[in-house]
Amino acid sequence: MTDAPETIRWGHDALELEIGLGGDDTPRLHRIGAPGEATAAPRPGAPLPLVEVTTAALGRHWSGRHLINTALGARLRHRSHSASRDGEWHVLTVELHEPETGLTAEAVYRSMDGLPVLRGEVLLRNEGTRTLHLESVGSLVAGCLTGCDPAALDDADLLWAENDWLAECRWQRRPLRVSSPDRNGRIHYSAGRSSHVLAGQGVWSSCGHLPMGGLTDRGSGRTWLWQIEHNGGGWRWECGVRDDAAYAALYGPTDADHGWRHPLAPGAEFRTVPVALAFAADGGPDGAFAALTGYRRATRRPHPDHRRLPVVFNDYMNCLMGDPTTAKLLPLVDAAAEAGAEYFVVDAGWYAEESENWWETVGAWEPSASRFPGANGIHEVLDHVRKRGMIPGLWLEPEAIGVSSPVAESLPDEAFFRRDGQRVIEGGGRHHLDLRHPAARAHLDGVVDRLVGEWGVGYLKLDHNTDPGSGTSGHPGEAPAAGLLGHNRAQLDWLDGILDRHPGLVIENCASGGMRMDHALLSRLQLQSTSDQQDLLLYPPIAAAAPTAVTPEQGAVWAYPQPEDSLDEVALTMASALLGRIHLSGRLTELSLEAQGLVREAVAVHKSVRADLPHTLPAWPLGLPGWEDPWIALALRTPTTTYVTVWRRSDSEAVRDLDLPHLAGTEVRAEVLYPSSSRAAAVWHPDTADLTVTLPAAPSAVLLRLTHQTTQGI
Repeated sequence: MTDAPETIRWGHDALELEIGLGGDDTPRLHRIGAPGEATAAPRPGAPLPLVEVTTAALGRHWSGRHLINTALGARLRHRSHSASRDGEWHVLTVELHEPETGLTAEAVYRSMDGLPVLRGEVLLRNEGTRTLHLESVGSLVAGCLTGCDPAALDDADLLWAENDWLAECRWQRRPLRVSSPDRNGRIHYSAGRSSHVLAGQGVWSSCGHLPMGGLTDRGSGRTWLWQIEHNGGGWRWECGVRDDAAYAALYGPTDADHGWRHPLAPGAEFRTVPVALAFAADGGPDGAFAALTGYRRATRRPHPDHRRLPVVFNDYMNCLMGDPTTAKLLPLVDAAAEAGAEYFVVDAGWYAEESENWWETVGAWEPSASRFPGANGIHEVLDHVRKRGMIPGLWLEPEAIGVSSPVAESLPDEAFFRRDGQRVIEGGGRHHLDLRHPAARAHLDGVVDRLVGEWGVGYLKLDHNTDPGSGTSGHPGEAPAAGLLGHNRAQLDWLDGILDRHPGLVIENCASGGMRMDHALLSRLQLQSTSDQQDLLLYPPIAAAAPTAVTPEQGAVWAYPQPEDSLDEVALTMASALLGRIHLSGRLTELSLEAQGLVREAVAVHKSVRADLPHTLPAWPLGLPGWEDPWIALALRTPTTTYVTVWRRSDSEAVRDLDLPHLAGTEVRAEVLYPSSSRAAAVWHPDTADLTVTLPAAPSAVLLRLTHQTTQGI
């Protein structure tokens, strides 16, 4: 770090920050990017302050949809700053103070050696004598994304991802000028009253949109990507134009979007949710997603599953669909073992009697007697799973308690989400546990310790299928959104406790598929269910785009062959999962011998390449997939090997050129890995960095391996 009277410079060989103090001593982020980049000096008072805060008594200077230009943000003055090291991480803390209110803000930045990614969060402390009623706090404010060149705004595109049940990870791209038009003609205006704003809501972090966004330059490929690392819907980001520069401001819950308010009493502290901002100087979104992939791996809890990548069979999707019995499961266990599965998961229904409406009775998580008759009950199935060389797993929906469950009576009201003094009921008969309460946590700890410690279950699929709304008021006067934030943080602490007690346990994150796809959970849990999509032809855009939200080795993709599928369709559903985590399902016992062979071949191919997957970086040779695109492609690259899955979904042309710029000028050997019977062909053109792929049949898919000389990676 270099200290000049008016500038703080900090970073490493992949990323550098420049914070200007200016004449008013208000710190502002002047530049973030590659070390040594030259930029024009901003005009006085620009860009935005380092920290933006609103309270009930101190709002914004300029009203509108945005939450920037705050009165407190402009009044926070530099008090001190320090740089330190935490292993491979560089840490910068900038302390700010506003003497009239006594508010102190610590902006904390972290960045890992070699990664052009900045992690940011803010710690507020009330050193005054009166309570401050917080209504929004920015975790990271970057007012300098396009520098000080107004012309750069015309080449900037916004990126965001629509995310719905059965239709996850649908990335969109639109010129920034659509939401932030150029208002300047004869008269110059520094800002409008709106910005492009995305906000989550409720308990699900990614219902409607992923908690991510980005900005990319169409000409240079310079790209920013951001993610909000929060496991609930209380998040917001905005991106717009202020003072002739593009900015991004990233938040947890806010009053404007979620009804969040937090009284910060004298002597009290409040910490924002963490966020991350990734940068690529060129290469477009692919380069920034590669950097973010490296960051996600560096910031997650270590676990052997991230290296082993075992194949999972789950009995739900296009198979038993929540209706397991001993008679149905035993032949499936045999078929899964013969296909090469290493875990066998009994999904929903194992806890409910066959005549029971279990939606309203869940919560105790005891095995059904009618579904698993006999002296050993469900243990007959679990023992058979182990006998066939696999590890057993079970499905849980831990936060849900049915209104007719005995647990709803045994736990106190304070252990549940409440609003206006009443327990919240949602989804046709569900209460929701508040994991801040010790009785709620003790109940779930008892369930998990019984299933894992006593039953020997090695895999838990944790699902979540109801959204109880704005949150919970755990005590009079608590805003529901503030209670929800407390529950979200307690959930993370609960998950950490489970894995501390059972370090070998594998936990899958699921919420009706991908409705809680966020890094707060994925930095702890080993797998992410990418979708509940049952149509093999609609899954490819989800599978291909999943590495934008989750590392490839954590993205669980269903592969569910059916006896009525053609052999090309069986190969397609299997190919969709090969560059992620195979979640094998479907009616394996009814498949033809040829289809069974395709399943076994796919599992064997996956096992032959899976050691590479935790080291790969994603790219999209046809661009990020569109929902109705006839051709889709996903590439995962290492320095010496690039794997490419290509899908042809409709009767379009049988030939398509794939753009692989990281291999420009390199000699490449292309081979078909799966299916071996494919009539696909691939021809490499080193001068143009194009791979010409021919897929004669539609629908069909193929996995290719490109072997090449060493190329540079993140």
